[in-house]
Amino acid sequence: MEFKSEKYTKSAVSWAEINAKDKGMRDKRVSLEEAALFITDGCHVAIGGVQYNRVPIAIIRELIRSGKKDLAVSRALMSFEADFLLVSGVMKIAVTSWLSGAVTYGLSPIVRLYMESNRAKFEEWSNLAMGLRYMAGGMGIPCMPAKVVLGSDIAKLVELKTFECPYTGDKLALIPALNPDVTVIHAQRADQFGNVQIDGMTAMDVDMAKAAKKVIVTVEKVVPNEEIRRTPELTKIPFFCVDAVVEVPYGAFPYDCYGCYEPVHEHFRGYYKGFEKAKNAEENTRNYIEKYFMTPKSFADYLELFGVQTILKYSILGKQG
Repeated sequence: MEFKSEKYTKSAVSWAEINAKDKGMRDKRVSLEEAALFITDGCHVAIGGVQYNRVPIAIIRELIRSGKKDLAVSRALMSFEADFLLVSGVMKIAVTSWLSGAVTYGLSPIVRLYMESNRAKFEEWSNLAMGLRYMAGGMGIPCMPAKVVLGSDIAKLVELKTFECPYTGDKLALIPALNPDVTVIHAQRADQFGNVQIDGMTAMDVDMAKAAKKVIVTVEKVVPNEEIRRTPELTKIPFFCVDAVVEVPYGAFPYDCYGCYEPVHEHFRGYYKGFEKAKNAEENTRNYIEKYFMTPKSFADYLELFGVQTILKYSILGKQG
C-alpha cells in the first residue's frame, strides 16, 4: 500500500536496503567521531531510551560539535536534548509523542519558540503509535493496523489512512512504518561484535534497531563475548542489527542509565532557571551548548564539568536502584 500524504515523515530507507546491510560478526568498535560519520545532513535519526532515560548524549554532543544540520529526529518521548538539537540547527523535524524536558518542567520555551515561528516542525503521534511505527518498520511491512488515535486530532493532522477489517468489519487505522537512516542507542554493555545488553526497560529500542539501515550503540562498557554468552537472555539487540559500537562510560550523563547512575535533576533545574536570567530563550540554550558541548574538547572534559563528587553521588544512587 502506498501512502501519499505529505503530512507525516515517511520511512527514510526501504526494507530492501535494510535487508541488504552487512550482518557479519566483526569487530565494530569505533570512536565517537567515527560513529558520527554515519549520520549525514538531512537524514532521519531515531534516538533510543525514553525521556531522560538512556539518552545517548555523547553522540548527540558529537553531532552538535560536528555541525550536522536539518535532521529529522524521532524518539518515543523527547527531553532536554530537543532544546540543544533545535538551537544548534541539528534537528529540523521532531517526530515524537512528547516534546519537553520532563513532567515537572512544563513546555520548553525553546520548543514553543521554534514551533510557533515555523523554524522547525513538530510531528506528533501518540506514544503507542510511535511504537507501532518502529515495530512495522522492523517487521518489514508498510503499516500496522490498530485502533490507536482513531477519532483524535492527530489522525486528522497526519491524514491517517483507515480501512475496514475484512474479518470483523471494524474500522482500523493504518499506522505507517518508520525506517530511520540511523538509530542511536545508549546501553549498559555490548561485546565488540555488537551484541547489546540493556538492563531495565528497553523502551522502543529493539524495534528501532531492527527498523534502521544503520545502528550506532554507545555503551558504558565493552565486555568480552564470553560474558555476553553467560547471560544470553539479557541480549536485547543482536550483533547483526548493529553497525558501530562505542565505549563511552557515563555516555548518558547527566541523564540516567539504569543500574549505573540516576538523572541529575538539580542540573536540569539549573538549566531551566537560566531562562529567567537570559535576555531570551535562545541565549540560555546557546550558553549551555557552548559550555557543555563546544568548549570541552573531549567527552572526558565534558564530564569534568560536573565534578567527580556529583558523578559519584549519582552513581551510588543508580546502583541502589
